[in-house]
Amino acid sequence: MQETAWMVSLVLMLMITFGVIFVAINSHKREEEYGPLVKRAYGFRTKLFWVVALVFLPAMIFNLMDLPYDVSRAAGKGSPQVINVTGHMWYWEMDRDQVNAGQPVEIHVTSADVNHGFGIYDTDMRLVAQAQAMPGYTNVIRHTFNKEGTYKVLCMEYCGVAHHNMMTEIKVGNL
Repeated sequence: MQETAWMVSLVLMLMITFGVIFVAINSHKREEEYGPLVKRAYGFRTKLFWVVALVFLPAMIFNLMDLPYDVSRAAGKGSPQVINVTGHMWYWEMDRDQVNAGQPVEIHVTSADVNHGFGIYDTDMRLVAQAQAMPGYTNVIRHTFNKEGTYKVLCMEYCGVAHHNMMTEIKVGNL
């Protein structure tokens, strides 16, 4: 089966190659007839480019504004609350598990043994923030919890036999 697929793809590649060579050889013969056609095609492509740019650029900017990486938005309400997190096989060690709602939080994530995925899920189990926990390196998550509640922290990278038990919680309220 694999040899058949290889032969079919080889034949198709040869056909495409011969087609490109044929077009390249014959392209200079009637250059004078292609002038107006090329001018029209380039005009159409230019208009199409600007239409696509004007439609998709605002949509892209609108979608990027909601990403959780905007440090200026998170840092706008005073000094951040800091949580230091270390991942171990198979538990999270956090120096605190309670923060105030509406205030920025900096979560410093590292690992003591292997790579772990630090994922924070809201009360509806939607992922709100994540970082890689790696030995010898600290990643920083900047996030503002706007809703009160209990947020689950789960490991997002398989780290061994008890990976499924690697979870903890962050309680968000008004302290």
